[in-house]
Amino acid sequence: MKFNGIDFDTYFKNYPDKNGFFGPYGGAFVDEGLLKAMQEINDAYFTICKSRKFIDELRRIRKEFQGRPTPITHLERLSNQIGTGVQLYAKREDLNHTGAHKLNHCMGEALLAKYMGKKKLIAETGAGQHGVAIATAAAYFGLECDVYMGTVDIKKQAPNVARMKILGANVVEVTHGLATLKEAVDAAFDAYAKDYQNSIYCIGSVVGPHPFPMMVRDFQSVVGIEAREQFKEMTGELPDSIVACVGGGSNSAGFFAGFLNDPVDIYGIEPLGRGTKMGDHAASLQYGTEGVMHGFNSIMLKDENGEPAPVYSVASGLDYPSSGPEHAFLRDLGRVKYDVINDEETIDAFFRLSRMEGIIPAIESSHAVAYGIKLAEKMGKGSVLICLSGRGDKDMDYIIENYGIR
Repeated sequence: MKFNGIDFDTYFKNYPDKNGFFGPYGGAFVDEGLLKAMQEINDAYFTICKSRKFIDELRRIRKEFQGRPTPITHLERLSNQIGTGVQLYAKREDLNHTGAHKLNHCMGEALLAKYMGKKKLIAETGAGQHGVAIATAAAYFGLECDVYMGTVDIKKQAPNVARMKILGANVVEVTHGLATLKEAVDAAFDAYAKDYQNSIYCIGSVVGPHPFPMMVRDFQSVVGIEAREQFKEMTGELPDSIVACVGGGSNSAGFFAGFLNDPVDIYGIEPLGRGTKMGDHAASLQYGTEGVMHGFNSIMLKDENGEPAPVYSVASGLDYPSSGPEHAFLRDLGRVKYDVINDEETIDAFFRLSRMEGIIPAIESSHAVAYGIKLAEKMGKGSVLICLSGRGDKDMDYIIENYGIR
């Protein structure tokens, strides 16, 4: 299939290019020392990760440890309640081990680190799911693990902080700036720059310098590949639309990868938060402009000085002032439509899915659920497949404290 001059039959061979660019976005904007480290990881990825031994080991881990493939669930009661005839389905990454999609790339990155002879995994986390996943991977492979997390997110995500510590990770509190995800990434990069010979930075999304946006997408593409095959087996056809939430964009990049070459409408949903005012949302693709941060060029939210702007989302995993370079590229192409959902719509969807289907979603995933409901209300016919990227156990205390039980 061709879309705006791009042949999606060969898309994954051509994007990113050899320098890590998706069109104008991506690259590796780091100092010379880190550039050598990025090249080492890139070379290892294209040798070790393409070997039969690595692929067989990763497949075994996914099946025997992660519990893959995760199922697709028909959200029949919710669909009937909407009443338009549109059928909603969910790809259940909440049933992946550790409760979210994050383990898909963490096990791949940790396996790569093991093959490279690295002794430590360094990571950042916002919602804590990436932190839990990387701590799990470190425990599985017998590696040291430092996880950087902002003070604000530590308070919001106490259950996941406890899980990381139980798994043996060293949780490093980040107190500067807004003390959220962006600052955690800053701190993790600083730590990695000082010890890249012995460690590997397992970045938590399709962001950062090349090769991470490509590598994380590739490891996460198992979600989209499984979902496409499962949906066709379940219904005999492809979904009319697919939906996933987008912060940095790892779950969505992997989910979308399975459908880019199909006649399927694709929607990436960003957090509008409290509204359109700067500092009240984290919708970079909607309101941002081109800029470089954390070693890559993409679309980012900037303050009056051109620096990364303060951002907010009810979902700790989405409060990042930029988005993955591939998402920026797909936006420009028009292949993926990026839209927004606010906090109130998100929380309503959180409770609605819980009550109607017995599935408590992560607040991040609830953005996609809310948009899926909106699509179903206006489409009139067809099907919508939602990437349910994680479960909501981590959010219980925060939800009850701030919203009560509706």
